[in-house]
Amino acid sequence: MSTLPRKDADFNVSQEIIAGTADGRRSDWMLDSEWLDNQLLPKKTEWENAWEAYRNPATRTPLITSAKREARKEYEKLLRILVRNLEHNTRVTNDDRRNMGITIPSATRTAVPPPSSYPEFSVDTSVIRRLSLHFRNQGSDSRAKPKGVHGVEIKWGIRDTPPQAVTDLLNSSFDTRTPFTLEFEENQRGKNVWFCLRWENTKGEKGPWSEMIGAIIP
Repeated sequence: MSTLPRKDADFNVSQEIIAGTADGRRSDWMLDSEWLDNQLLPKKTEWENAWEAYRNPATRTPLITSAKREARKEYEKLLRILVRNLEHNTRVTNDDRRNMGITIPSATRTAVPPPSSYPEFSVDTSVIRRLSLHFRNQGSDSRAKPKGVHGVEIKWGIRDTPPQAVTDLLNSSFDTRTPFTLEFEENQRGKNVWFCLRWENTKGEKGPWSEMIGAIIP
């Protein structure tokens, strides 16, 4: 969500508009008053006090700077919860959202196609009794997953001979972020492990399998 600015000064202006408007319209928008009064607004006050102390060169110390950073961190967590509510709350109009500077939800859903590429990966054997798979999209130097992809399905198995098909790999795992790590027992050191990966999108649709790669448990 890009609604909240990165710079503290801009964030302070934005939060005042969003939280202040929500506070005044809580009844119209049927917001949780207990949550506003006991969680969001106290953190808002903490942020504003910390920001004011930070802005004053006479009181700006490393401790004040740290307090300002922590106050924003805690307040922003709650402010983002509020913003998500306002983005999807049917009682909030698009004009309301526009006036607060928050995202206007799209009227149509973008179709997510099945993955058409496969993951390329390497196996890191530098740590004893551990194999780590570093994966990325086919032909890419970036670790970013393809658009619409939720994660990677990993088929793997310990075998004396190379697998002839993906179905020969009897273990299945899933990961959403590289690297994927497997830990092994001492008596498994020296054995061969084979891997094969494919992408899965947010609807559970699968892409093509990668090539199979083997590694020896260190």
